[in-house]
Amino acid sequence: MSMKLYVVGFGSGSFGSMTKECVEAIEKSEVIIGYTVYAELMKNFFPNKIFLTTPMKREKERVILAFDEASKGKTAALICSGDSGIYGMAGLVYELSARYPDVEIEIVPGVTAAISGAALVGAPLTHDFAVISLSDLLTAWEKIEKRLRCASMADFTIVLYNPSSKKRADYLKKACDIMLEYKTGDTVCAAAKNIGRIDEQVEIMTLEKLRDTAVDMFTTVFVGNSETKVINGKMVTPRGYRNV
Repeated sequence: MSMKLYVVGFGSGSFGSMTKECVEAIEKSEVIIGYTVYAELMKNFFPNKIFLTTPMKREKERVILAFDEASKGKTAALICSGDSGIYGMAGLVYELSARYPDVEIEIVPGVTAAISGAALVGAPLTHDFAVISLSDLLTAWEKIEKRLRCASMADFTIVLYNPSSKKRADYLKKACDIMLEYKTGDTVCAAAKNIGRIDEQVEIMTLEKLRDTAVDMFTTVFVGNSETKVINGKMVTPRGYRNV
């Protein structure tokens, strides 16, 4: 009896952003488990599959549901946006896996927003960079603030996930104020919204302007390092190759 659980990163939500491995894993699965919004996206591409969902903030129940389905002898897929191991469900799956020793787990990577967004805005991540989520749902703001300070002080290019929401409307502004202690106001930045979807939007701007820019949870923000520049309207961080 097969007891297989795929943990699948499906990218931005467009079929083109899915890897071949992602598509094959979902096609092999009898049941798909995911956050309600993600399940609705995947139904467009896999309409004949059985979908089981849980709402936001019910991640543990979602993982248990996926394990339970796999334990019945089904091949199941737990879907995540972007990559399943970057702010995804892969970690929680392993944390709960001891309860389900007979279930085989396979992590299927996907294209995270830092990568797909970087391709849209130019080439901002060709040198060392840090990825920081501004969501304080699972991480205390004091720790987020420390990470912002350390990354800014070290002159990393910084990618910000979950930069703002209705309850955290001023978090990007707060983050920019911290970064402005170590980065100049004319530091090149970019915001990529709805990556890979019909209403995709990209804007290149300075850190000073970013501070007062309205963004949402569907936006990924890029903050350059001291070498980042605008080339042909794109955000580019030089790698430092000689004789260029």
